[in-house]
Amino acid sequence: MLKKLKPILLILLLLTACNREDELKVVKVKDGDTIVVLTPDHQSITVRLAEIDCPEKSQPYGKVAKEFTADLCFGKSVKLQVRGHDRYGRTIATVLLDDGTNVNYELVKNGYAWQYKYYSKDEKLAELELQAREQHLGLWQEPNPEPPWEYRREKRRRYVE
Repeated sequence: MLKKLKPILLILLLLTACNREDELKVVKVKDGDTIVVLTPDHQSITVRLAEIDCPEKSQPYGKVAKEFTADLCFGKSVKLQVRGHDRYGRTIATVLLDDGTNVNYELVKNGYAWQYKYYSKDEKLAELELQAREQHLGLWQEPNPEPPWEYRREKRRRYVE
């Protein structure tokens, strides 16, 4: 009898956890595209915002992107649309505020992130990035901003040499 109950209890536990997504609270902003949320049972989850890439903290607009993310969602309840996990164990997700605001979109729309085209085919993100570029918002005020993936690649290359 107990063996039959274990799978049922596990399913109920998972369903309860899924229904609690509304109760996730942002407790830390690591950088513009990485946050930490706390579950109702006090477990922390590191979340990498899906399909976007903010400047690294040491790049121009990196600290501003982090501040923008913090102003937008720190201390607030969020919902995650989970896409998977990356090689560092972070949860990859779209982050939504209680009012429906898409944090990923807001970063791109305000010029604090690129659409990470290698991982994204989202036409809305592409449109938001184009509008931010045309309006010279955020990092698009710079004449030729360096994408963070190129910055990281160059940094790794210099480290190897």
